[in-house]
Amino acid sequence: MGVDGRLRAIVELSQAMAAAPTAIESWRAAAHGALEALGGSFAALSSWERELGHLRVLVNTGARVAGEEEFPKDETYPVHEFPEIAEFLHGRWAAGGGPQAWVETAAGPAVVPAPGVSGGPGYNHQRVAALRRRGRGCCVVAPIVLHGRAWGELYVARPPEAPLFDAADADFATVIASVVAAGIAQTERLEEVRRLAFTDPLTGLANRRAVDVRLDEAIGRHRQEGAVVSLVVCDLNGLKRVNDTQGHAAGDRLLERFATLLSVCGARLPGALVARLGGDEFCLLTVGPTSDEVLAVAAELCERAAALDLGEGVACGIASTGDPIGEVPSARRLFRLADAAQYRAKAARAGGPVVAGRDGAVLRLADAPPVRGDGDRRRFRDAPSGGGS
Repeated sequence: MGVDGRLRAIVELSQAMAAAPTAIESWRAAAHGALEALGGSFAALSSWERELGHLRVLVNTGARVAGEEEFPKDETYPVHEFPEIAEFLHGRWAAGGGPQAWVETAAGPAVVPAPGVSGGPGYNHQRVAALRRRGRGCCVVAPIVLHGRAWGELYVARPPEAPLFDAADADFATVIASVVAAGIAQTERLEEVRRLAFTDPLTGLANRRAVDVRLDEAIGRHRQEGAVVSLVVCDLNGLKRVNDTQGHAAGDRLLERFATLLSVCGARLPGALVARLGGDEFCLLTVGPTSDEVLAVAAELCERAAALDLGEGVACGIASTGDPIGEVPSARRLFRLADAAQYRAKAARAGGPVVAGRDGAVLRLADAPPVRGDGDRRRFRDAPSGGGS
């Protein structure tokens, strides 16, 4: 591949990583782009997990052999088996300078020596044995550095009949690794932005935005597949009293304790989303479990919340498409029903959850026109239900 071809390959790799919607897709784009750019038959992207002392393979692409999965769950290699990486992790490089790629061959000594390897320049029997075992002729290994620290490595291999990687390939692999590092940094920044956008900063639960997105998806599945969608809306009692008498730090502790309790209870329902809507309001969203299963978890939640040191228990309302609540054409309709059930539970000081469809008053309350200035903070989720909305 000439200079123009290599420049084009770098641009395509950068664009593919930038367009990737998730970290996993970004990893795949990096490995595939490196494979194409270097004319390899197989490529892998791996990250160093320092606290565990091993290299974890994130993605394998190209001509995989038996036992190599595209996205392996547990393919790891101990750091002590790779002395050149052990040196790399400590930032010690032969002749100074930054990280440079190197080449290993199945025949023995490397064409381009690995930096900092004791016991013979550029020879790692573990990598050589792996090349032979997997029927590959050579590989180029390029360390990836992110924020000045070792992040992982890019590995590209060729079959025995293909030309060996040379010094020019190793130099190009070093450039590719720096481009991949930039792409990973961008992906990590975007992932952090997404996490912050959909996470409540105090409790670590999902936030209202995350609930809105997931609930819209859930209602879509309900309308297309008939999936049971259930929403539990919780109002934590006594938060204002705790804030007024013990301070907001104590109020925050109450919110955090209840968030933990909600997470523990919600874990009994596969795939449940646990969220803080804001203030003293929380919710639990499920797709799949029956309304009775959700009711049992909500009842346990009410019982355990009543035993918290701070606060005065919780008021829970449930709306589920598994109960006779009529048509649910939108997420807003389910929210209004769950909110009305919670409002009724709070007004009645109920010790357990109130369920829409099992308490006729809830349906009437949800369908009543909003009353302004009545002291109700929601009335119910920002809009009337006209036309079954």
